[in-house]
Amino acid sequence: MRVVELPLSSTEDRVAGTMDIEHAITTGRKKFEPGILAKANGNILYVDEVNLLDDHIVDLLLDAAAMGVNYIEREGISYSHPSRFMLVGTMNPEEGDLRPQLLDRFGLVVDIKGEKDESKRLEVIRRRMEFEHDPEGFCSRYESSNAELRDRITEAQRIVRGMHPPDKVLTAAVRISLHLGVEGHRADLTMVRAACARAAFEGREEPSPEDVAAVSHLVLPHRMRRDPFQDSRMDTEALDSWMKGMLGCL
Repeated sequence: MRVVELPLSSTEDRVAGTMDIEHAITTGRKKFEPGILAKANGNILYVDEVNLLDDHIVDLLLDAAAMGVNYIEREGISYSHPSRFMLVGTMNPEEGDLRPQLLDRFGLVVDIKGEKDESKRLEVIRRRMEFEHDPEGFCSRYESSNAELRDRITEAQRIVRGMHPPDKVLTAAVRISLHLGVEGHRADLTMVRAACARAAFEGREEPSPEDVAAVSHLVLPHRMRRDPFQDSRMDTEALDSWMKGMLGCL
Protein backbone atom coordinates (compact mmCIF):
# COMPACT_ATOMS: atom_id res chain seq x y z
CA MET A 1 0.00 0.00 0.00
CA ARG A 2 1.07 3.55 -0.64
CA VAL A 3 -0.17 6.92 0.58
CA VAL A 4 -2.12 9.03 -1.93
CA GLU A 5 -2.63 12.62 -0.79
CA LEU A 6 -5.74 14.63 -1.57
CA PRO A 7 -4.82 18.35 -1.51
CA LEU A 8 -7.39 20.86 -0.27
CA SER A 9 -7.19 22.73 -3.58
CA SER A 10 -8.23 19.67 -5.61
CA THR A 11 -11.06 20.20 -8.08
CA GLU A 12 -13.91 17.76 -8.64
CA ASP A 13 -12.39 16.66 -11.97
CA ARG A 14 -9.02 16.07 -10.31
CA VAL A 15 -10.59 13.90 -7.60
CA ALA A 16 -13.17 11.93 -9.61
CA GLY A 17 -11.47 11.99 -13.01
CA THR A 18 -12.27 13.68 -16.31
CA MET A 19 -11.87 13.44 -20.07
CA ASP A 20 -8.35 13.55 -21.50
CA ILE A 21 -8.64 16.67 -23.67
CA GLU A 22 -5.18 16.28 -25.23
CA HIS A 23 -5.96 12.72 -26.35
CA ALA A 24 -9.32 13.81 -27.73
CA ILE A 25 -7.76 16.64 -29.76
CA THR A 26 -4.89 14.47 -31.02
CA THR A 27 -6.82 11.34 -31.96
CA GLY A 28 -10.41 12.54 -32.17
CA ARG A 29 -11.40 9.88 -29.64
CA LYS A 30 -12.67 10.29 -26.13
CA LYS A 31 -10.54 8.90 -23.35
CA PHE A 32 -11.10 8.96 -19.60
CA GLU A 33 -8.29 10.24 -17.38
CA PRO A 34 -8.47 8.70 -13.86
CA GLY A 35 -8.35 10.96 -10.82
CA ILE A 36 -7.19 10.71 -7.23
CA LEU A 37 -9.92 8.22 -6.28
CA ALA A 38 -8.60 5.79 -8.90
CA LYS A 39 -5.04 6.12 -7.58
CA ALA A 40 -6.27 5.61 -4.02
CA ASN A 41 -7.92 2.27 -4.81
CA GLY A 42 -6.31 -0.35 -2.60
CA ASN A 43 -4.19 2.31 -0.89
CA ILE A 44 -4.33 4.94 1.85
CA LEU A 45 -6.07 8.22 0.98
CA TYR A 46 -4.61 10.96 3.17
CA VAL A 47 -6.23 14.37 3.65
CA ASP A 48 -4.55 17.10 5.68
CA GLU A 49 -6.96 19.65 7.20
CA VAL A 50 -9.80 17.35 6.23
CA ASN A 51 -12.33 19.60 7.97
CA LEU A 52 -11.59 22.33 5.42
CA LEU A 53 -12.54 20.25 2.35
CA ASP A 54 -15.22 21.73 0.10
CA ASP A 55 -18.66 20.15 0.50
CA HIS A 56 -18.79 18.80 -3.07
CA ILE A 57 -15.45 16.99 -2.55
CA VAL A 58 -16.77 15.56 0.72
CA ASP A 59 -19.82 14.27 -1.17
CA LEU A 60 -17.53 12.50 -3.66
CA LEU A 61 -15.62 10.83 -0.83
CA LEU A 62 -18.82 9.76 0.91
CA ASP A 63 -20.25 8.21 -2.27
CA ALA A 64 -17.02 6.36 -3.09
CA ALA A 65 -16.56 5.16 0.49
CA ALA A 66 -20.15 3.92 0.72
CA MET A 67 -20.23 2.05 -2.60
CA GLY A 68 -16.59 1.16 -3.12
CA VAL A 69 -16.99 2.35 -6.72
CA ASN A 70 -16.49 5.75 -8.33
CA TYR A 71 -19.03 6.60 -11.03
CA ILE A 72 -18.28 9.39 -13.52
CA GLU A 73 -20.39 11.05 -16.17
CA ARG A 74 -18.28 13.49 -18.18
CA GLU A 75 -18.68 14.93 -21.69
CA GLY A 76 -20.70 11.98 -22.91
CA ILE A 77 -18.45 9.45 -21.19
CA SER A 78 -19.85 6.98 -18.66
CA TYR A 79 -17.12 5.36 -16.61
CA SER A 80 -16.73 3.54 -13.31
CA HIS A 81 -13.84 1.97 -11.43
CA PRO A 82 -13.24 0.37 -7.99
CA SER A 83 -12.44 2.87 -5.28
CA ARG A 84 -11.80 1.10 -2.00
CA PHE A 85 -9.38 2.99 0.19
CA MET A 86 -8.40 3.58 3.79
CA LEU A 87 -9.23 7.19 4.65
CA VAL A 88 -6.79 8.96 6.98
CA GLY A 89 -7.32 12.61 7.88
CA THR A 90 -5.75 15.16 10.18
CA MET A 91 -7.32 18.37 11.40
CA ASN A 92 -7.27 21.14 13.97
CA PRO A 93 -10.70 21.15 15.70
CA GLU A 94 -10.31 24.87 16.42
CA GLU A 95 -10.53 25.57 12.68
CA GLY A 96 -13.96 23.95 12.27
CA ASP A 97 -15.83 20.68 12.60
CA LEU A 98 -16.35 17.83 10.17
CA ARG A 99 -19.72 17.07 8.67
CA PRO A 100 -21.32 14.26 10.74
CA GLN A 101 -21.61 12.00 7.67
CA LEU A 102 -17.87 12.19 7.01
CA LEU A 103 -16.88 12.06 10.68
CA ASP A 104 -18.73 8.77 11.09
CA ARG A 105 -16.68 7.27 8.24
CA PHE A 106 -13.54 7.46 10.37
CA GLY A 107 -13.29 4.25 12.35
CA LEU A 108 -10.80 5.48 14.95
CA VAL A 109 -9.89 8.93 16.22
CA VAL A 110 -6.71 9.84 18.10
CA ASP A 111 -6.07 13.17 19.82
CA ILE A 112 -2.54 14.46 19.26
CA LYS A 113 -1.13 16.47 22.15
CA GLY A 114 2.25 17.98 22.93
CA GLU A 115 4.63 15.80 24.95
CA LYS A 116 4.81 16.86 28.63
CA ASP A 117 7.63 14.56 29.74
CA GLU A 118 10.95 16.43 29.75
CA SER A 119 13.14 13.47 28.75
CA LYS A 120 10.84 12.54 25.85
CA ARG A 121 10.77 16.14 24.60
CA LEU A 122 14.57 16.16 24.63
CA GLU A 123 14.61 12.90 22.65
CA VAL A 124 12.24 14.40 20.07
CA ILE A 125 14.61 17.35 19.57
CA ARG A 126 17.68 15.10 19.34
CA ARG A 127 16.12 12.81 16.74
CA ARG A 128 14.87 15.71 14.66
CA MET A 129 18.33 17.30 14.63
CA GLU A 130 19.92 13.93 13.76
CA PHE A 131 17.52 13.55 10.84
CA GLU A 132 18.27 17.06 9.52
CA HIS A 133 22.02 16.41 9.75
CA ASP A 134 21.99 12.98 8.03
CA PRO A 135 18.57 11.81 6.74
CA GLU A 136 19.86 8.62 5.10
CA GLY A 137 21.95 7.61 8.10
CA PHE A 138 19.05 8.32 10.45
CA CYS A 139 16.69 6.11 8.44
CA SER A 140 19.22 3.29 8.24
CA ARG A 141 19.66 3.27 12.04
CA TYR A 142 15.97 2.56 12.50
CA GLU A 143 15.50 0.20 9.55
CA SER A 144 15.74 -2.94 11.67
CA SER A 145 13.07 -1.76 14.11
CA ASN A 146 10.86 -0.68 11.21
CA ALA A 147 11.30 -4.09 9.56
CA GLU A 148 10.35 -5.79 12.83
CA LEU A 149 7.19 -3.69 13.04
CA ARG A 150 6.32 -4.44 9.40
CA ASP A 151 6.70 -8.17 10.05
CA ARG A 152 4.51 -7.91 13.12
CA ILE A 153 1.79 -6.10 11.18
CA THR A 154 1.99 -8.64 8.34
CA GLU A 155 1.60 -11.51 10.80
CA ALA A 156 -1.35 -9.72 12.47
CA GLN A 157 -3.03 -9.38 9.07
CA ARG A 158 -2.65 -13.12 8.56
CA ILE A 159 -4.13 -13.89 11.99
CA VAL A 160 -7.07 -11.51 11.69
CA ARG A 161 -8.22 -13.01 8.37
CA GLY A 162 -9.07 -16.28 10.07
CA MET A 163 -10.41 -14.75 13.28
CA HIS A 164 -13.98 -15.34 14.43
CA PRO A 165 -14.89 -13.15 17.43
CA PRO A 166 -16.95 -15.00 20.08
CA ASP A 167 -20.40 -13.85 21.18
CA LYS A 168 -19.05 -12.31 24.39
CA VAL A 169 -17.00 -9.87 22.28
CA LEU A 170 -20.05 -8.90 20.23
CA THR A 171 -22.10 -8.52 23.42
CA ALA A 172 -19.47 -6.25 24.97
CA ALA A 173 -19.51 -3.94 21.94
CA VAL A 174 -23.31 -3.77 21.89
CA ARG A 175 -23.60 -3.09 25.63
CA ILE A 176 -21.04 -0.29 25.50
CA SER A 177 -22.83 1.41 22.60
CA LEU A 178 -26.23 1.09 24.25
CA HIS A 179 -24.94 2.37 27.59
CA LEU A 180 -23.42 5.46 25.97
CA GLY A 181 -26.36 6.10 23.65
CA VAL A 182 -24.42 5.72 20.41
CA GLU A 183 -26.69 5.82 17.36
CA GLY A 184 -26.36 3.43 14.43
CA HIS A 185 -24.42 0.19 14.18
CA ARG A 186 -21.12 1.29 12.66
CA ALA A 187 -19.61 1.89 16.12
CA ASP A 188 -20.41 -1.67 17.20
CA LEU A 189 -18.85 -3.15 14.07
CA THR A 190 -15.79 -0.92 14.35
CA MET A 191 -15.22 -1.88 17.99
CA VAL A 192 -15.36 -5.57 17.13
CA ARG A 193 -13.00 -5.17 14.17
CA ALA A 194 -10.59 -3.01 16.16
CA ALA A 195 -10.65 -5.54 19.02
CA CYS A 196 -9.74 -8.28 16.53
CA ALA A 197 -6.90 -6.17 15.18
CA ARG A 198 -5.59 -5.48 18.69
CA ALA A 199 -5.61 -9.17 19.58
CA ALA A 200 -3.93 -10.14 16.30
CA PHE A 201 -1.24 -7.48 16.74
CA GLU A 202 -0.44 -9.02 20.13
CA GLY A 203 -0.26 -12.46 18.53
CA ARG A 204 -3.52 -13.82 19.94
CA GLU A 205 -5.91 -15.92 17.86
CA GLU A 206 -9.09 -14.70 19.57
CA PRO A 207 -10.17 -11.27 20.85
CA SER A 208 -11.63 -10.74 24.31
CA PRO A 209 -14.13 -8.26 25.83
CA GLU A 210 -11.11 -6.52 27.35
CA ASP A 211 -9.93 -5.75 23.82
CA VAL A 212 -13.30 -4.15 23.08
CA ALA A 213 -13.03 -1.97 26.18
CA ALA A 214 -9.48 -0.94 25.24
CA VAL A 215 -10.38 0.22 21.72
CA SER A 216 -13.69 1.87 22.70
CA HIS A 217 -11.84 5.06 23.68
CA LEU A 218 -10.74 5.38 20.04
CA VAL A 219 -14.04 4.38 18.43
CA LEU A 220 -16.76 6.20 20.38
CA PRO A 221 -15.94 9.85 21.27
CA HIS A 222 -16.39 11.30 17.77
CA ARG A 223 -19.65 9.41 17.27
CA MET A 224 -21.41 10.93 20.25
CA ARG A 225 -23.16 14.25 20.62
CA ARG A 226 -21.47 14.66 23.99
CA ASP A 227 -17.98 13.31 24.56
CA PRO A 228 -18.28 10.95 27.56
CA PHE A 229 -14.52 10.96 28.09
CA GLN A 230 -14.49 14.70 28.75
CA ASP A 231 -17.88 15.28 30.35
CA SER A 232 -17.72 15.65 34.14
CA ARG A 233 -20.71 13.35 34.56
CA MET A 234 -18.96 10.54 32.67
CA ASP A 235 -15.21 10.98 33.06
CA THR A 236 -12.62 8.41 32.11
CA GLU A 237 -12.38 6.83 35.55
CA ALA A 238 -16.16 6.44 35.85
CA LEU A 239 -16.38 4.95 32.37
CA ASP A 240 -13.54 2.51 33.02
CA SER A 241 -15.16 1.48 36.30
CA TRP A 242 -18.45 0.77 34.53
CA MET A 243 -16.68 -1.21 31.82
CA LYS A 244 -14.90 -3.39 34.38
CA GLY A 245 -18.24 -4.19 36.00
CA MET A 246 -19.81 -4.93 32.63
CA LEU A 247 -16.94 -7.18 31.58
CA GLY A 248 -17.23 -9.09 34.83
CA CYS A 249 -20.81 -10.00 33.95
CA LEU A 250 -19.89 -11.54 30.56
